[in-house]
Amino acid sequence: MFSSIPSPFRWSSRANSTGANLMSLDQVPAHDVETSTDRRARTLKHLLKANHTNHSIIYNHLRFHNHAPHILGSAHILGANAEQMQKIYDVEDRELDPWADSPSEISRDDWREYLSKRNFARAYVDFFEDELVRFGYDWKRLLEHYLYEGKEPLINSVIVSGLGHPVIHLGYAYELASQTVATETLGLTACFYTDNAKYLNDPSYTRPSSFKSKSMMEILTKVAGDQRLDDHSSMRGETSVESVMDKKEDIVLDYWNAWDLDSDPREQFAESQRAATAITVATREKSGRYDFFLLHVLTTSHAVRILLPEVPKQHQLPLVRQWWLFTLMSYIGQLRPAINLKEIEDVDVKGKDWPYVNDLAINSRHATDAHYVKGLRAMMNAAETWGDASQFYLKAAVKFAEDFSGWRYM
Repeated sequence: MFSSIPSPFRWSSRANSTGANLMSLDQVPAHDVETSTDRRARTLKHLLKANHTNHSIIYNHLRFHNHAPHILGSAHILGANAEQMQKIYDVEDRELDPWADSPSEISRDDWREYLSKRNFARAYVDFFEDELVRFGYDWKRLLEHYLYEGKEPLINSVIVSGLGHPVIHLGYAYELASQTVATETLGLTACFYTDNAKYLNDPSYTRPSSFKSKSMMEILTKVAGDQRLDDHSSMRGETSVESVMDKKEDIVLDYWNAWDLDSDPREQFAESQRAATAITVATREKSGRYDFFLLHVLTTSHAVRILLPEVPKQHQLPLVRQWWLFTLMSYIGQLRPAINLKEIEDVDVKGKDWPYVNDLAINSRHATDAHYVKGLRAMMNAAETWGDASQFYLKAAVKFAEDFSGWRYM
């Protein structure tokens, strides 16, 4: 469909080695930057290693996540040249922090004892790099061991913790076949681990709801009109999102369990990607700025799509349900803005196509904004995965690309 642009969507027919793929989604072929001799790939490899060496995975007083691999990987996949990727790195370099020593080292005997302690970022990454050696530099085996094993596997926290950044990082580890990004992923997952993982770990939270629906948009419409949520917060932002489960747990869990994912997982996941796009693009207020936190609903959805063919069968539906819980937390935390699908459906693309969107992603004045680039690529990926006969994704991407003037944080 997008043959005139460097496409990240040339699907592989290789079967999923980890088990049955409930969504019947093909694996996304890796852009193997570790072994490629192409100049662009070598540039990306060197920049990822430079970022890994020079910058902590957390910065700004241990509050923010290092997005450099996300935007560098996206730009590479979209066809950015070596000079463009270097410019992106230079912009990121000005904002990120150097590594800081951790209070102590971490070992195989005590690595879970320091979960959620962000000041152990250096120690965690060092530990997982050492473990990579033990696994013969097989980064997939390393991820499988630390993400999926045990009664409370880390995979159950990669979306509902850290505003979804661990799962986004994990998606890029697979897309770029990067052991560097893989060890960073485990570090982010460990440092931002929260109690929200209990909703996936403890089956008692999966319980009958007051209603059932196959339509995510129908459920979100109910959430938007639920007056019981009106007193959650008067302010948007990270604190509001992260406090949703503390204040409104029973209400959220009722909506969480209302989505009927089991009857047709593939169709429901397809609708969820459409909903993620709508939440991002069709909620823009008159200020003209898009909601920074709701954008993460879209970029985490993209990561889930990348990962589903890679995830063991027993974790596939829980991963999608984890994303749905994060979506509810984000939507309620951002004060449940109206989702006006007409904002997308009424767009006249005037002959513009995906190469046009691709060009804006890597050549516009926003080409160094990680979330802008990632958002556009997520919509492109969804269109290629599911088809776009109605041009829903193209309309959303054109609108987002052209109207973007910065982010609304509060």
